[in-house]
Amino acid sequence: MEKSKVYFADFRATSECNLLQKLEKLVKKAGIETLPFADRYTAVKIHFGEPGNLSYLRPNFSKVIVDLVRRQGGKVFLTDCNTLYVGRRKNALDHLDAAYENGYNPFATGCHILIADGLKGTDDTLVPIDCEYVKEAKIGRAIMDADIFISLTHFKGHESTGIGGALKNIGMGCGSRAGKMEMHSDGKPVVEKDECRGCGACRKNCAHDAISFDENHRAQIDHEKCVGCGRCIGACNFDAVHPGGDTANEILNCKIAEYAYAVLKDRPHFHISLVMDVSPNCDCHAENDAPIVPDVGMFASFDPVALDVACADAVNRQPVLNGSFLAEQPQTTHDHFTDTHPVTDWRVGIDHAVKIGLGNRDYELITIK
Repeated sequence: MEKSKVYFADFRATSECNLLQKLEKLVKKAGIETLPFADRYTAVKIHFGEPGNLSYLRPNFSKVIVDLVRRQGGKVFLTDCNTLYVGRRKNALDHLDAAYENGYNPFATGCHILIADGLKGTDDTLVPIDCEYVKEAKIGRAIMDADIFISLTHFKGHESTGIGGALKNIGMGCGSRAGKMEMHSDGKPVVEKDECRGCGACRKNCAHDAISFDENHRAQIDHEKCVGCGRCIGACNFDAVHPGGDTANEILNCKIAEYAYAVLKDRPHFHISLVMDVSPNCDCHAENDAPIVPDVGMFASFDPVALDVACADAVNRQPVLNGSFLAEQPQTTHDHFTDTHPVTDWRVGIDHAVKIGLGNRDYELITIK
């Protein structure tokens, strides 16, 4: 297979070319303008950051992409799906508030935000893929309604997947709450009886008659009838319904790759990753730890797999920053992400993505000055 092209620009700036102008130059060189934007809907998938976390991408970067799409006659929106866990982004209203709090408003970005899986995370589209772990991916409807897909990713570490790159942003990020449960969980949902109010919302949203109520009017789930769709989790306003047992990290990485395949197949797509503020953990935390390496630069490619590998390789060429979490860990593997989170291997997801035809691990790095 021919090597995929990954374009790179460092973070050096001059009075003639600031970082936003450099990002625009990078994506143009990488070929973003060859996409058929005119009169079509473009989804720009981004993580708006959990309030309290300051390592998310500045909204100014997204405006570069938004303005470029609009100049080409496209209709563009920023998007993400609701989270599965308790936090500030588990429903569309709180999610929008969190995005605005972090500066993602139309004045800063040049477009509107659509939370792709709706108010409670139950508005999704079933995408048949018939892969090894996932047969039907549950993707936020607004994302699947878009004609063109662009990912804009803050590349960092991740405690479960090893790296938080383009595949994680696309695969996990575009899953509805039910989709996220499918990726994270091997089991069926369970009810925390002490939190249940007996409101009946979960039963109303169950299409399989799997939910009943005990003598104390607390919900209970019949796992023989339950298909694990996760809609009861989204329906509960009291966080009383939780996913079942956790998926092993290796399988989680494979499921994320399959979900990313579901998002990207059969339509034009393009991917950008910024390797800066490389925190050891996900931006879903309400805090961010010190960066583990210096800022590296900006990367762009039509191939999200090659993009992730190029970003990881670039991070692994950097020195470890003193005072970081990684500096406190044994340096045994010559891989910063494995040394940071030895319980997971990020390459498993890459290998599986290659196996299902999502992209290529071999790349040609083209530097833009």
